[in-house]
Amino acid sequence: MNPSISHEAWQAIWLTLALATVTTLILLVLATPLAWWLSQTRSRLRPVIAAMVTLPLVLPPTVLGFYLLVLLGPHGWVGALTESLGIGLLSFTFTGLVIGSVIFSLPFAVQPMQYAFEAIGRRPLEVAATLRARPIDAFFSVALPQAKAGVFTAVVLTFAHTVGEFGVVLMIGGNIPGQTRVVSTQIFGYVEAMQYNEAHWLAGGMVLFSFLVLLVLARLKQRGDRVVA
Repeated sequence: MNPSISHEAWQAIWLTLALATVTTLILLVLATPLAWWLSQTRSRLRPVIAAMVTLPLVLPPTVLGFYLLVLLGPHGWVGALTESLGIGLLSFTFTGLVIGSVIFSLPFAVQPMQYAFEAIGRRPLEVAATLRARPIDAFFSVALPQAKAGVFTAVVLTFAHTVGEFGVVLMIGGNIPGQTRVVSTQIFGYVEAMQYNEAHWLAGGMVLFSFLVLLVLARLKQRGDRVVA
C-alpha cells in the first residue's frame, strides 16, 4: 500500500477544513443568540422554532440537499435573486456548500449551547439584574462564561459534523475537484474508481479524526461532572 497522499486528496482535505472552519464560525454567530432565545423564551413559537432547528437531525441529507439544490438553482427564488444581482447561481460552488453545511449542522451548534444556558438557571441573571446589569451585559458577563463548556461542545460537534458530511454536499455541490470535492466525496470517487488503497488512507484518517472528537467530548463531560460534584 502506497502511503503517499495524492494532490487531489490534499485538495479535498484543505477544502474540507476550510468548509468546516467557515461553517463553524458562521454558526457561532447565528446559533448563540438562537440558543439563548430558545433557553429563555416562553413564546408559543418556541416549539415550532425548536422543531425547525432539530429537523436536519431526522431529515435524510439527500432530501435536504435536494431542496437546497432546487432553492439555489435557476428555478428557485434564491437562485433567481442571486442571478438578478449578478452573483450567479450558488449551487455547485463553495458558497453553496457553506449554505448547506450551515443549515445541516445547525442543531449541532444550537442544542449544546441551549442545554448549557438552561442549566445555568435564572438565579445568576436575577442577581446580575439587581446589580443593575443590562440584559446584554448579563449575557456576556454571566451566562456566556458559565456556558463555555456548551459553547466548546457546539464548536467541536459542528466542525466534526461538517467534516463528515456527504449527502448534502454531494447534492448541492457535486464533486468538482478543487471547488466542491471534499474528503467524503473524494473517498466516494476513489471507491467508484476502485482505488481502494487511496480510499483506505482517507477513510482511516476520518476514523481517527472521529475517535479524537469523541475522546475530547468525553474528557469535557468528565471535567464538567467533576465541577458539578
